[in-house]
Amino acid sequence: MIKIDTVYQTVLALANKEQRGYITPQEFNLFAEHAQMSIFEQYFYDLNQFKRVPGNQTDYADMTTILEDKISPFIKYVTYSPATVGALPEEYYRDYYTTIGSAKVKAEKITRQEAAAYTSPLTSPTKSRPTYYTSQSSIYFLPHAGSAMFFYIKKPAKPEWSYVVVNEKPLYNPSGNAVDFELHPSEQKNLVNRILKLAGVSIEDAGLVQVATQEEIKNIRQEKA
Repeated sequence: MIKIDTVYQTVLALANKEQRGYITPQEFNLFAEHAQMSIFEQYFYDLNQFKRVPGNQTDYADMTTILEDKISPFIKYVTYSPATVGALPEEYYRDYYTTIGSAKVKAEKITRQEAAAYTSPLTSPTKSRPTYYTSQSSIYFLPHAGSAMFFYIKKPAKPEWSYVVVNEKPLYNPSGNAVDFELHPSEQKNLVNRILKLAGVSIEDAGLVQVATQEEIKNIRQEKA
């Protein structure tokens, strides 16, 4: 977890270092949410790329482990009983895996179209070969069973720098609705740089965008060194 006020103060300090435009709390909160989600979504793209690398190269194996460690705090589960159809959790982002029945048999994910095509007893899902699919905000289990455990990856909570106005200036109010970033602490620099880039675009400051981009590239090189 990363303290949102630490990131906010760092962003303001860097943005105002050369008397650049002011970033309002409302703008910061919007940029913060976008930056956190872009970093989070990148995990899955990178993980997929590294897992496709042939062989068992140590460097790629290490990067896969690092990414999986960063994702692991977001893995949650919900139990459905009976396992027929249920609502997906509001914080649901993507599937992890599903087990069905008392034997906790791992289920295969299929599409809604594939489920509709099961018309023969020879090809339809069974207790030893269960399946499930998601559609809109619901999850469906085939065949129906007594219970199912659905493991999923949740979305990071929306970050919020809450404040009170004192002498016409916003001051951090942690007792308000403040929400810290849920990403791994190692992502603090990446968050700052991405928010600065968004701020630079917003206030039309090409110099700020350039500085943030250079810092981002530097961090990437350090991580891969």
